[in-house]
Amino acid sequence: MSAGTTVEWDLDYRPRRMPRVAIVAAAVVLAIHITFAALLTISDTGVHVGGADQFGLALIGLVEAGLILLFTQPRLRVGPAGVAIRNLLGERVFEWDRVRGMTYPDKGFSARLLLPADEHVPVLAVQAWDSDRAVDAMTRFRELEDRYRPSSG
Repeated sequence: MSAGTTVEWDLDYRPRRMPRVAIVAAAVVLAIHITFAALLTISDTGVHVGGADQFGLALIGLVEAGLILLFTQPRLRVGPAGVAIRNLLGERVFEWDRVRGMTYPDKGFSARLLLPADEHVPVLAVQAWDSDRAVDAMTRFRELEDRYRPSSG
């Protein structure tokens, strides 16, 4: 695909539960770090804690919260151009001639996009947590796969 080319997607799916959990977890982690940073000066422990230490503790909480918020990013897109998977960082597009299907392992956290040579890519957007929505996404993926994937015969 060249720069400036727009791609149409028939399915644009994002998980519902994981981003909500990630936002709450990030807020809790940040609140704990800021609270402890503020409380460091209240008691006299005999240890010298300065403003830089407090700032550092709050900054660590901010970094941790930012990393947790990466779990709000997963997305699955499916269309004529192929299958686009964005997990925590970056998005990869797999053209239909490389796609062998998508499966959900029995003891897995998320679906897997099957590729040639027994390779697979996790699809964090499709998770058991989302129950019926995840099932609908898998069903829709299979419909689009039947439409767009070249037949192997």
